[in-house]
Amino acid sequence: MRFVVVTGMSGAGKLTAQKMLEDMGYYCVDNLPVQLIVKFAELLYDSERDKVVLGIDVRADQSFDEILQALDEMKEKGYNYEMLFLDASDRTLLKRYKESRRKHPLAMDGRVEEGIAREREILKETKKNADYVIDTSRLLTRELREELANIFIKNENYKSLMVNISSFGFKHGILLDADLVFDVRFLPNPYYVEELKHKTGNDPEVHDYVMQYKESEDFLEKIKDLLDFLIPNYIKEGKNQLVVGVGCTGGKHRSVTLANEIYKALKDDDKAYGVTINHRDIGR
Repeated sequence: MRFVVVTGMSGAGKLTAQKMLEDMGYYCVDNLPVQLIVKFAELLYDSERDKVVLGIDVRADQSFDEILQALDEMKEKGYNYEMLFLDASDRTLLKRYKESRRKHPLAMDGRVEEGIAREREILKETKKNADYVIDTSRLLTRELREELANIFIKNENYKSLMVNISSFGFKHGILLDADLVFDVRFLPNPYYVEELKHKTGNDPEVHDYVMQYKESEDFLEKIKDLLDFLIPNYIKEGKNQLVVGVGCTGGKHRSVTLANEIYKALKDDDKAYGVTINHRDIGR
């Protein structure tokens, strides 16, 4: 039987992941009282179910240490499980809570920031020991579903690092969550070519205009060399998400073109990391 424990930061998508796994044929149960966890495992291992998900999280009304002790007891009795940890940046979690107007389970005084910090400290070791960590800060719903299917249905190799390539325009503000930022404003600007002005880097004419210059090709090669060096080392250090920002003035022409080229260079299903792309300011 495949027994999956799903946990993670509140607001990171734990319930969404459970619903997706349920759609994939998993029998899902969420937040059992700690006293029932081991008994639940015993009953399921004696049943005919072959795919089970148990959701657990930090709650104000029960000790997370007691939950971990129950999971340890499960393993001691031979009831093995895999742990999936859903995470997201503090900035993303705060934004999600403000949009939903829900109260954080550990925000006793109503301050979501303190609840997030308290929860992250409680879950620090759990995340470190998890079999799979997925950062949902920049994942679309379909991308999360694909990642879960790859791990829990197709049994493909787990990609521990998700690289997000994001184009943006400096005049709209720099990417606040970027780990690396590349400024491509030194390249010739298609905005000043009348027939290209209202197109974007997704259009072949703009792409060809930007990439016709030797500086563009040279810059792209240097970025690829840098990422080829950095990514394996980030994976080695346990980093789960890498955000690569590519910026030009308005975020529609040069940055989109170079971001697309970087994405194409990194995208490979056989690699040990996943790659996504978005163009923050392309519609402005």
